Amino acid sequence: MKILCTSVDSLPVNLQLDEQAFAFFKPAGREGVGNIANRWKRLLKRKGFAPDAATWDFVQFCLAVCAADLACPRATSADGWTRVIELTVGLHEPMRWVGFEEHLAKMLKLLTGDYWTLHFVAGGEAPPAGQVTAVPHDCVCLLSGGLDSLVGGIDLMSQGRRPVFVSQLAHDDSPRQVSYATRLGGANAHWQWSHGINFPGAREPSTRARSLAFYAFAVLAASRLAGERVQVFVPENGFICINPPLVPGRVSSLSTRTTHPQFIAMMQELLDGLGVGVALELPYRFKTKGQMLQECRNQPLLEDLASGTTSCGRFRTYNRTHCGRCVPCMIRKGAFFAWGPDRDRTKYVHESLAEADKSSGPDDAMAAALAVLTVEERGLDRFLGATLGFAATDERPSYRQVLSDGLAEVEAVLRRDGVL
Repeated sequence: MKILCTSVDSLPVNLQLDEQAFAFFKPAGREGVGNIANRWKRLLKRKGFAPDAATWDFVQFCLAVCAADLACPRATSADGWTRVIELTVGLHEPMRWVGFEEHLAKMLKLLTGDYWTLHFVAGGEAPPAGQVTAVPHDCVCLLSGGLDSLVGGIDLMSQGRRPVFVSQLAHDDSPRQVSYATRLGGANAHWQWSHGINFPGAREPSTRARSLAFYAFAVLAASRLAGERVQVFVPENGFICINPPLVPGRVSSLSTRTTHPQFIAMMQELLDGLGVGVALELPYRFKTKGQMLQECRNQPLLEDLASGTTSCGRFRTYNRTHCGRCVPCMIRKGAFFAWGPDRDRTKYVHESLAEADKSSGPDDAMAAALAVLTVEERGLDRFLGATLGFAATDERPSYRQVLSDGLAEVEAVLRRDGVL
């Protein structure tokens, strides 16, 4: 599968028959050519953005990967999942990226489970040249509309930090993103953008690379803040960061690696190598979701907002209602149960994990129960296998503990509902 992403002016006259092309930031006006973030560069200029070339090319690269991820159907691959993707990206300063191809291929393999070949060529868009004005923020915090990012924002504000919140537009979560950002930092403390990827043909629904747009937006936002190394906070609990497979068959990209510490470390290495002054932070990598709730620095505010957050992996399937039985819903229920059972006012389609429903995919509750029983019978280390092989020796006990505690939170709900 071949993908080309570049500026309109750099598109070749004749495209290869097996190649899908995308134009950055403006329509190509050519049949079959897709578009990425139409008119966004113009908007950024009006808003006072003037990132350096390294930052801007990082943004273009991330959006190109998102486009490739959407445009390459897994169903057409040899095993129905793993793809071989050849991606050519037009950049403003492509020579800066020479030598990073192998590192990026490994990073993307970890994220999506696919085999990537990367080419960087001249032809990307130049950075927007907005009239820069000072902004009253000292860090960036991702804000998805989920429970973890809400806790992260509350904690930063409670510590006296002044974050700008960055969100990726999502049909289901955009209004609550605006609401939370306004409650936490005010109406001017929030930037909310979309990758705006459009092209003819079917879209691959797994979207394992979608998070790269989120990181691109965060790094772009950091370019507006003062400081040589701006902190970008990624609020995610450690159990989901590692996302251990509950059953042996659910490995690699079948479990998302969006905030996996190894992926974050590889992205940080890339940013450092490019000279982008950003420090990616995973402040809750050793905390469970329940511990995040228990230790949040503003309990009244959290209790007021927590039940309105979104966690469900099947939110759209159930008409924007939490299904109550997918892995994210189980972790959410376990966290609320640990925090205080009466505090969960979330509406679930399935209030009990014992309710049978296989209409939308695998039986995650049974998989979680099997994981708990496996740990009981064989021990946690046998269950985890090589899951913690990425971790430094001094951090491995902390990761092991958060996985043990996270599974215990899920187990408590499984036992409450009579699954175990």
